[in-house]
Parts: sequence; C-alpha cells; structure tokens
Amino acid sequence: MMYASKILMEAFPNVHLLGVFIVAETLVFRRKALYPLYCFVLITGAANAFSVWWIPYLYIWAFLWGAVMLLPKRMPLWLQAPVYAVVCSLHGFLYGTLYAPFQAIAFGLDLKGTVAWIVAGLPWDAVHGVSNLIAGLILIVPLKKVLEKIYGSFAKYR
Repeated sequence: MMYASKILMEAFPNVHLLGVFIVAETLVFRRKALYPLYCFVLITGAANAFSVWWIPYLYIWAFLWGAVMLLPKRMPLWLQAPVYAVVCSLHGFLYGTLYAPFQAIAFGLDLKGTVAWIVAGLPWDAVHGVSNLIAGLILIVPLKKVLEKIYGSFAKYR
C-alpha cells in the first residue's frame, strides 16, 4: 500500500502518504512496523534500480519511526490527531536536512555546499511538511483504528 500510494501520487511532488502509513503502523505495531517500512524501502529500490538517491531511504524513514516510538503510548483522544500530524509534518520539513549528510558524503560537499543544498530544497520541504500535516490530521487516527481492528481480529493467530 505504501509503494502504491507513492506511485499514485507522483504527479504531486513531495506529496504522499508515506508518513501517514509509517506513523499509523508504528503506533499499532511498534517495533514490527519496521517490517513494512523496510519492505517499502526495498520495493522502491528494486523498482528504481537502487540508484544513489535511494541510499538515504535506508535511514531517513527510521527517523520518523523513532520519533513516533518516543511518543507516549496512551494519549488523550483529542490530542492524538494533532500530535501525530505534527510529528509527521516535522519529518517532512526536515526531510532535506536529514538527507543532507548522505549528499555531503556522496558528492564531497563541504559545510557551505551542504547548507546551500539544504536551503535550495526548503521550498520542497515546505510542501512536504504542509502536506504531511494536512494528511496526518485527516488520516492517521482513522488508519490507526482500522489497523487496530484488523490486527485485533488476527491476534489469536500471533
């Protein structure tokens, strides 16, 4: 679903539902959310010949997973949607900055070049962050509930 949603939304640069899926899956499956996350990463790499841009995918999505893991497990219902959406949004706003260390190493950028690369990507990170906020506010809690319902019905088979 993650990969399909990314492909379906490619007409809108930096707008996708990956953050929504990662947040919801992490809230429900905790450590096991790394399985679908890295399945997505591997499918994306395989579909795109594991190009150089793919390497940061090995760590960049783990930052979002880790941030969600640090959130309290029990949170008042009224607070869930805004908190989850803000975490998802912050990942979008920081995406270019998180990507930058790899860019610096891979392309020999010094600090000045790395900062210039980050600054050049800020408009795209803004689109990413705002779209993650909107999608997160609308979709994370309902998706979390659906996953809990499905996972609960299979709990006897765990």
